[in-house]
Amino acid sequence: MTRIVRALAALVIVFAGFLGSADAQPYPNKPVRVIVPFAPGGPTDVIARILSQKLSESLGQQFVVENRPGAGGNIGMAAVAKAAPDGYTVLISSSSIVVNPSLYANVPFDAIKDFAPVTYAAASPNVLVVHPSVEAKTVRELIALIRANPGKFSFATPGMGTTPDLAGHLFKLSLGLDLVGVPFNGAGPAITSTIGNQTPVAFTALPPTTPHVKAGSLRALAVTSKRRSAALPDVPTLAEAGVPDQESDTLQGVLVPAGTPKEIIDKLHGEIVKIVAMADVKERLAGLGFDPVANKPEEFAAQIRAEIAKWGKVVKDAKIKVE
Repeated sequence: MTRIVRALAALVIVFAGFLGSADAQPYPNKPVRVIVPFAPGGPTDVIARILSQKLSESLGQQFVVENRPGAGGNIGMAAVAKAAPDGYTVLISSSSIVVNPSLYANVPFDAIKDFAPVTYAAASPNVLVVHPSVEAKTVRELIALIRANPGKFSFATPGMGTTPDLAGHLFKLSLGLDLVGVPFNGAGPAITSTIGNQTPVAFTALPPTTPHVKAGSLRALAVTSKRRSAALPDVPTLAEAGVPDQESDTLQGVLVPAGTPKEIIDKLHGEIVKIVAMADVKERLAGLGFDPVANKPEEFAAQIRAEIAKWGKVVKDAKIKVE
């Protein structure tokens, strides 16, 4: 019996040593879940799949995209907030992470306390467009036209509380314009409405709008980024057009649960910096209307805090609320 006990004890020691050595292996040593809080096919999903493929190749473990849509992204983001902080659950989020805390009455996570930012991977500006029949050829001319025709103009957006929607409200509120916002269920219907001149003005994300601008069915007056977009290099920024302090990019950020070890965050950040600098990735991002960013974790954290405050004010002043 003693020999059996000793043999079992030896096996336990060996097994424990094996587990210990497995745990000590460099991160990652098993597949990583990449949560996208939206349905497949959208820009966040596309960005997630680009990053996941490259991370799988460079780190030797599968980064598996898992779509968890619902409640404007809140369901997927809450799932990551509650996940173990071990680096094996990663969130790819859009601007919903900075907008939803003000937009929804009940948000099942704390955008600052429950996540550790890794990097703001890529950005896409929104764009102000008009139907070709609108007389205004510049932003200043559009402002003058709206002021001369109170109650006549409306602007389409891809949905209540989306960054294009909030960009439109920021434009309206900061300039005191009599301009009615019309939220649609997605960019496609919003763009179709403006092409059909039902809503002569639109604030939309750049990627789905660019082909229509190039085809001449819409006229782009300005992009909402700090710098001009490579997708529409001849279109000025709102600041260049004479309306400063209107920046509203649609972000695509990478985050992990709060408490994730710094060495894991640093490793993910370092890999993503290299990925977005790759020629093929830059080409794909440009084709989607995104510019690579890949800033530092602390820079992304500061940006999240600043944008929560910024968009919170717009949501409050515009009296936007989603239950």
